[in-house]
Amino acid sequence: MSTQAPTFTQPLQSVVALEGSAATFQATISGSPVPEVSWFRDGQVLSSAALPGVQISFSEGRAVLTILAVTNAHSGRFSVRATNGAGQATSTAELLVTAETAPPNFLQRLQSSTVRQGSQVRLDTRVTGIPAPTVRFYREGAEIQSSADFRILQDGELHSLLIAEAFPEDSGSYSVTATNSSGRATCTAELLVQGEEAVPTKKTKTIMSMSQKGSSETRVQMMQGEGGMMTQHKAPPRVPPKPVSKSPPSFKVTAGRQQSPSPVRHVKGPTPTSVR
Repeated sequence: MSTQAPTFTQPLQSVVALEGSAATFQATISGSPVPEVSWFRDGQVLSSAALPGVQISFSEGRAVLTILAVTNAHSGRFSVRATNGAGQATSTAELLVTAETAPPNFLQRLQSSTVRQGSQVRLDTRVTGIPAPTVRFYREGAEIQSSADFRILQDGELHSLLIAEAFPEDSGSYSVTATNSSGRATCTAELLVQGEEAVPTKKTKTIMSMSQKGSSETRVQMMQGEGGMMTQHKAPPRVPPKPVSKSPPSFKVTAGRQQSPSPVRHVKGPTPTSVR
């Protein structure tokens, strides 16, 4: 079995908490074998017994420390250390406890964009507030849950939605809400994902009339003659000889009329005489 030193895939983030409210630190850790996790405050080992009101857990690579009701005495530097046989890693963040409150405020709002199908999309927003606001992403009013296709990231005040590979069906209205005990703020942007459409090639037809075709052939023949080539003339159509008729000879033509030949021979009979 291979070993891997601990790594923070999501480090701790500093927290500003209102006095009397809850404050939570969390980090995501990877490593093989599974590392052991320890918490520190200002360099001193921290435990639930040493600091009442603190909850510590580590499950499936996610380390969480929660102080249920912070006071000014809780302010300071908090660290988490992950250790295994291959090495160790540490992440540190600040806890600031204040009596003042401030509603969420967007320092950087979502921006509308148009992308091609298959592109990676990142929607960023930066928001402040006291206590630190809870941030959620939505598409067409439906909340987006973090997954392999839609990853929700946080780095201090910066919150991001990362779409690994965008498709036309991902187009729509995206919004972010930031909420704390002092208020709520929302910002919205549009995403358009353009599909890959094949553009058909246009074919041009050339229609030539019979007169144009004849003129073109004549010009080609004349150009060939001028260039030293023998001019080819179309021979008149060959007329087949008339077949020899085996029918009886036709009658003579009289008074400009032609009598049709007939297979029946007409014989002139005697002229009848009157009886006296």
